[in-house]
Amino acid sequence: MTWKWYVYIVLCKDKSYYTGLTWKPDKRWMEHLSGIGAKYTAKHKPEKLVYLEEYDDLEVARRREIQIKGWRRVKKEKLINGEWTKW
Repeated sequence: MTWKWYVYIVLCKDKSYYTGLTWKPDKRWMEHLSGIGAKYTAKHKPEKLVYLEEYDDLEVARRREIQIKGWRRVKKEKLINGEWTKW
C-alpha cells in the first residue's frame, strides 16, 4: 500500500497561519476543529484550510512542512495565492 502525505496550511480566526503534515487531511481537519488537532489551533481556532500539497514520500513532505513553517507570512500568502511555486 502506498501512502500519500499532505502538507497543509490552516487560516486561524485570529488571521494567523498554522502549517501541518498529515496522511488523512479530512480527519486532521476535524481534529483541528474539535480542539485536539494541535495546541496552536486549539488556542487560535481554525477558520479554514487554505492550502494543501500532496506527496508520496514522508521525508520529502516533512522537509516541505519545515520549510514552509520557516517562511514569513507574506511568502506563505504568495504560496496560498498561487504566486509562489512549489519549489
